[in-house]
Amino acid sequence: MPLKIIITKDFDHMSEEAAKIMIEDIKKFQSSPQSKENYVLGLATGNTPTGAYKILAKAANNGEFDPTSIVSFNLDEYVGLPGNRIPERVMHPESYAFFMIQELFGLLKKKFKKTHVPNGTEIEQEKLISELEKYKNRPDAYEILGTDKGKQIDIKPNGPSEYLNWIKRELIDGYIEEIKKYGGINLHIVGVGGRGHVAFHESGIPLDQEMLLVKLDENTIENAVIDGHFKSKEDSPNYATSMGAKAVYRAETVLLVANGPRKTGPIAESLLGPVTADVPISYSQEYAKNGGNMIYVIDKEAAKGILDKLDEIKAKGYEVVDKR
Repeated sequence: MPLKIIITKDFDHMSEEAAKIMIEDIKKFQSSPQSKENYVLGLATGNTPTGAYKILAKAANNGEFDPTSIVSFNLDEYVGLPGNRIPERVMHPESYAFFMIQELFGLLKKKFKKTHVPNGTEIEQEKLISELEKYKNRPDAYEILGTDKGKQIDIKPNGPSEYLNWIKRELIDGYIEEIKKYGGINLHIVGVGGRGHVAFHESGIPLDQEMLLVKLDENTIENAVIDGHFKSKEDSPNYATSMGAKAVYRAETVLLVANGPRKTGPIAESLLGPVTADVPISYSQEYAKNGGNMIYVIDKEAAKGILDKLDEIKAKGYEVVDKR
C-alpha cells in the first residue's frame, strides 16, 4: 500500500482531514462484519491532534458512530510528575491521562468502552532513580539502549531488583499484552517530535522496541518548557513510559499529523532520508513497504521541506494529495 501524504492549509484544515480519516475508518468497521468485537483506537497527546479530537467527539455525539464499542490505547505517560500519591499524579494538569479527559474523553456524551493510558504515574521517580543507581553495574538488572540523544532503560526479566521487575512485568510488558488481548490497534494517530521521534520513542533508541521506559532527551524536555507545559527544565519529568516504534507500526493504519515549522525537518527526513533510529518516524517508509496503511496529514508549514521535492517523493511511489 503506498504511503499517502495529504498537504493541508493550516492547523484547522489538518485537523478536519485527520478527523475525517478516523471517522470514516470507525464507521467502516462498525458497519461491516468483523473478526473482533471492538474497534481499537491508538491515541497521541500533545497540541497537534487536539483539533481532530474535538471533531471526533462532535461526530460521536451526533451519532455518526458508536463510541461505546471503541477501546483506546494511549501512546505514553510521564514518570515523575509532582504528587506523593498516584491519584495526585494521574490528575496532575500535565499528565496525559488528564489531557485525554480534557481533550477527548470528557467531551463524549457516550464514553468509550474502555480507555488505557500507560501507567507511568504509578512509578515513583525517586525510587526508580535509586534502583537504577543501585544496580547500574548489573547487566542482569538493566541495560541502557540508544545514543546520547535518547536512552531506553531496558529492564531484564527476573533481575535482582524487585521494583524494576514490577515495572517491566506490569507496566511495560503488561501494556503490550493488553493491546494484544483486544486484537491489536485498528488506527493509531501519532504526532512528530522535534527530532523525529514518535511518542517518547526518542531519537537514537533502536526501532525494534515495543514498550519503553525512557530517560527523556534534553530536546524533549526543552520543548515541553517552550510549549508551556512546565515552568522550567527542573520542573519537567525526566522519565516516561511509552510505546515504541515496533508497537506503533503494528497498527492496521498509522495516521501521522504534523503542523508548524518545527516539524519541517523531521517530516522531510522521514520521507526522503533512510530508515534510521535517529529519526524514528522514518520507519513509516518500512511500514508502508510491508503493506501498512501509512497516511501523513501535514500542514503547509510542516511540508516546506518536501514541497520543492515532490517529484522525488512521487518517484519513491508515494501518493501526494495537495489540498492547500
